[in-house]
Amino acid sequence: MRKKDGHVHTPFCPHGSDDSLEMYVERALSEGFEELTFTEHAPLPEGFADPVPGSDSAMSHSELEDYITRVTSVKKTYSGHIKINLGFEVDYIRGYEKGTESFLNDYGPFMDDGILSVHFLKPGSEYQCLDFDSDTFLKMAESAGGVKKLHELYYETLIAAVKSELGPYKPGRLGHLTLIKKFQKAFPAEFDLKDMQLSLLSAVKKNEMELDFNTAGLRKELCGGIYLDGWMIKEAKKQNIPLIYGSDAHSAKDVGAHYFHYEEALV
Repeated sequence: MRKKDGHVHTPFCPHGSDDSLEMYVERALSEGFEELTFTEHAPLPEGFADPVPGSDSAMSHSELEDYITRVTSVKKTYSGHIKINLGFEVDYIRGYEKGTESFLNDYGPFMDDGILSVHFLKPGSEYQCLDFDSDTFLKMAESAGGVKKLHELYYETLIAAVKSELGPYKPGRLGHLTLIKKFQKAFPAEFDLKDMQLSLLSAVKKNEMELDFNTAGLRKELCGGIYLDGWMIKEAKKQNIPLIYGSDAHSAKDVGAHYFHYEEALV
């Protein structure tokens, strides 16, 4: 099996580091990786107002051509040493499917790989970013009618993302399945949503998607775990749903972070 990190960000990420693409690649090589996918946050759909302070959730449309040019150049530079994939992490936002499909139709032909993620929910009258900080998470839970209701909304949205019709270039991998648990030490999920989660996994299987085995939660103070529950990993293996390791690195030093959890899970 090729050693791959399928979820890596770049200096084009406005909330990441300034580490160069080459620094990410050199780190991957030093960790023995044979494949690396750059999955920068795709521009948010036209008409959607980024709700986070600074509006820095994703790269701007004006940077797209430069991003594609730079990643393409790095692919050539490291050809024969490591396989580099040009990709995007695309946000699924309910109500903005047409704009997302339009982006994918325009830029999908450049993509070698990609991730479909959910970061934005509308628990009340406005969209908010569920993983921005714990204060925002609390406000979202209050708007939704409680932490359980917010979790339910999250999984409903993930199911909608998997089932969505986004055209031929829809990303084939679902990102960080349990991102909703980023602040679990402050807001523990003391309830059972296994039926919804099983429905989600069934939808992933039916739509022939992969799952992002995302270890970024281990680097988050209020999470302390990967973004997949242990039983979900077992169920995915049972259903032959591919699990693709992703560091979700926003700096070069985190490429390949906690890869041993992935190795252990595949045993």
